[in-house]
Amino acid sequence: MKPCSKNRKLIAWLALDALEVRRARQLRAHLETCEGCRRYLEEISNVTDRLTAAETAPDIQASESFHQRVASKLRVEKPNSFGEIVAAFFRGTMLNWRVALPAGAALVVTIVAFATLQKHPEASSRTQSQAHTVPAPNWNTDLPPTIANYQMVANRSLEQLDDLLTRQGNRNLPPAPIYTASTLAAANASD
Repeated sequence: MKPCSKNRKLIAWLALDALEVRRARQLRAHLETCEGCRRYLEEISNVTDRLTAAETAPDIQASESFHQRVASKLRVEKPNSFGEIVAAFFRGTMLNWRVALPAGAALVVTIVAFATLQKHPEASSRTQSQAHTVPAPNWNTDLPPTIANYQMVANRSLEQLDDLLTRQGNRNLPPAPIYTASTLAAANASD
């Protein structure tokens, strides 16, 4: 059984006795009812017990070069220019193919569309002049009761959707056929 995802970090803090008293009390109450979290606390407690029981050799000394490397990593770097920030973003993003592939495809499509329009500007103006305007649908008429029509009306206006549904609900529809076991048996016998 897995622990609750929202409690994993808190359980680790509880095992280290680093959790505030009120939150620790709430978490302990949760642990009484949740077996997954209880098991996770046992596992984390075993790890923390082993780490605290491990002896460290007091004679270990870090070298001067280690201290210098750590200090150089911790130094605050000067703020980068806008160009460096953008370049770093693209370097990090382009390494991820899930982002780079769709972005590259969109770029290619955009370039091809732009090049096509630039080659034949008279063709695009000709097609614009020949374009026919499609009249807006009359929402006051009853549309067939399909999900697509309901979505189309709802995207336009929720009030119009409400009006359409009210009109369709108030219509007198012909009675639907009633099927019984005897009619179904007769239909199956004729097949």
